[in-house]
Amino acid sequence: MKKIVSLLLVLFVFAACKDAVVSKETADTTTKEVIDPLPSWNDTATKDAIIAYVTDVTTTGSENFIPIADRISTFDNDGNLWSEQPAYFQLFFAIDRVKALAENNSEWKDKQPFKAVLEDDMKTLMSYGEHGLLEIVMASHAGNTVEEFEQIVKEWLAVAKHPRFNQPYNKLVYQPMLELLDYLRDNNFKTFIVSGGGIEFMRPWVEEAYGIPKDQVVGSSIKTEFDNNDGNPVIRRLPEIDFIDDKAGKPIGINKFIGKKPVFASGNSDGDLQMLQYTDSNTYMSFQLYLHHTDAEREWAYDRDSHIGRLDKGLDYANSHGWTVIDMKQDWKIIYPFEKE
Repeated sequence: MKKIVSLLLVLFVFAACKDAVVSKETADTTTKEVIDPLPSWNDTATKDAIIAYVTDVTTTGSENFIPIADRISTFDNDGNLWSEQPAYFQLFFAIDRVKALAENNSEWKDKQPFKAVLEDDMKTLMSYGEHGLLEIVMASHAGNTVEEFEQIVKEWLAVAKHPRFNQPYNKLVYQPMLELLDYLRDNNFKTFIVSGGGIEFMRPWVEEAYGIPKDQVVGSSIKTEFDNNDGNPVIRRLPEIDFIDDKAGKPIGINKFIGKKPVFASGNSDGDLQMLQYTDSNTYMSFQLYLHHTDAEREWAYDRDSHIGRLDKGLDYANSHGWTVIDMKQDWKIIYPFEKE
């Protein structure tokens, strides 16, 4: 209750002041323009809540002040920082890798789920469920060094295009979320990705896309081994799962790799629920943010019945616990950076 009352007070103060365009200095007649930190967000309660929270916990003297060292924020990636429909982008990468490797794996043409991949039969491929998709990932992501795999990912991103938007996949990042990441960093929050996606699939491009360095990425991983390689040591990737950073795995990964409980967490699916619950248990005032995909025209509209990024239990929990939920259609002026061009 204390958290809620404090946040409401800050919201009231913010609402009373947010319409000011300039502030005058007392020393002279110079004016300062008030810069909107989230220009791609509509002026809704969602935007107000974010700004009110950041203002409160970063203001010296506030009873909710959070020391800089403890300003940890975590963000899911798929469906939260970039799109995830009609299939996870890493799956498109895995499909293209299977096709590229098929010449040296002739048995795949008669073996499922590889046969479905080679025949572009997505319906059959998806029918094999998580086990089949993992088999595709293992076959397409292992057998090389970390450096080799990083180069393969970069080369794929340079040429692959999304089937609906005909844009490179790393251009389908959300402009409002880029602004939120910048806003948090401007206020001395450390921003981490905590995603079910492959950690070494994300590392090659996240810094350029989000401003998040590769050592601030927590993700799923396959096993690796050290190879001295005749005096030229390398890390080789093995066809075996090491860690799944999803659902309860997210707070485990946060504890294991970050070592501090977040005060700000953002996700878009039931797979992020435990991460947001973990953040909500922080003794500091915390902020839980769910992205609800509600814009079928500009992006996609999906939630409870989606086979990708299902938001069901998480949506109910957010509503019952007073978490903030982004309504993509209502809260965002634009979705992708290229819409500004």
